[in-house]
Amino acid sequence: MKKLIILSGILMSGMLFSQVAIGKNAVSSDAVSLDFGNENRGLLLPWVDNTAAVNAVDGTMIYDTSDHKVKVKYAAGWVDLSVDNTGAADTTIQDGKSDLADAKVSIGTPTASPDGILVLEDDNKAMVLPKVSSVNDIVSPSPGMMVFVTSGNLLAVFNGTVWTFWQAVD
Repeated sequence: MKKLIILSGILMSGMLFSQVAIGKNAVSSDAVSLDFGNENRGLLLPWVDNTAAVNAVDGTMIYDTSDHKVKVKYAAGWVDLSVDNTGAADTTIQDGKSDLADAKVSIGTPTASPDGILVLEDDNKAMVLPKVSSVNDIVSPSPGMMVFVTSGNLLAVFNGTVWTFWQAVD
């Protein structure tokens, strides 16, 4: 009985705080919804072959297999984060498959119907990308992978062939 009460308490506390750490014991601050450890791995975005078929809200990020680009939904359309269009992806493992309508995860204060595979729903918290000192430390990057490169304070996205780097401008 005591174990059941402890387990229930742990599960309920996870639902109340709605913060998730992957590859580490805790998130880095109260302002973080989703945080990753430092293990030379990246965040792999969902692959789609038709952006028009995606019912996306601003901020949605995908890897478009039709042109091998990482894209983010922004106001009037999709913004290309890859720049280079020489990407490559072997999609045979997912060809002919369809998504399960209820295969969704929500972190934060859930809405009635989150639209996406992983939805971060807090309006006062953010996701911290996996951090690496160099993209060369990632042994086998996959198309659609994103990381934060700490040595240059860069966002790096991989299109299956090359990395594209983004740096904030003050």
